[in-house]
Amino acid sequence: MRVITGRCTATFEGPGSRDRRQHGDCVVLVKPDDTVLVHDTRGYQPVAWLTRPEAVTVTDEAIVARDGDQHLRVTRHETTVRETPAGPAGVPVGDCPDCGDRLVRAHGDVSCPGCGARYGLPAGATVLEEACACGCPRLRVARGGEFEVCLDRDCESLDQRVREHFDRAFDCPACGGDLRVLRRGGLILGCEGYPDCETGFAVPQGVHDGSCACGLPAFETASGRRCLDSACGALTE
Repeated sequence: MRVITGRCTATFEGPGSRDRRQHGDCVVLVKPDDTVLVHDTRGYQPVAWLTRPEAVTVTDEAIVARDGDQHLRVTRHETTVRETPAGPAGVPVGDCPDCGDRLVRAHGDVSCPGCGARYGLPAGATVLEEACACGCPRLRVARGGEFEVCLDRDCESLDQRVREHFDRAFDCPACGGDLRVLRRGGLILGCEGYPDCETGFAVPQGVHDGSCACGLPAFETASGRRCLDSACGALTE
């Protein structure tokens, strides 16, 4: 993250908005995603900004950001600049097994600000206080059943746990073949006859609970009881 401080003139131009010019002693942040924020001492809102622009250039004379017809130019008069490390901030969830720094949960994953290690986090997962033998935190995840697995998928696979319980446990409603536990973007129950039969359903974030009136399995989820087929209109038994 680049931090520019000192006397600046910020000029914003764009269709559908009144062109604005701000001059004074400011703090200008250029974030890793190229978002440019210009702050003064009043309140928390920037006096000028452009979020994730198409292009940003930083020179000794100015910071220029463009996004379509929007244009932000921050002219530097008497300024200093420094670069500082930046990363996601989040809820501490345990210690990094690689460097010992605190892991944080943010933006759908768990990462380490110390060494940059990053772990994907299944949707709806609860990070437990208990640590795996490898040092990573353990998770509780509902995918047909409630499973506790390691955060590191290379250490312990959620896919394998779900497969042990539900692979070939249900029949395909289209052709009668077995539904297999597969990963295609996310975990699905897909027909073994693929590609001749393309039937497939995302495994819900819930626990298997009997059958739907249509014959497919039902699941108890945080939003209520539902069929494996999210488009099914039948009532569950």
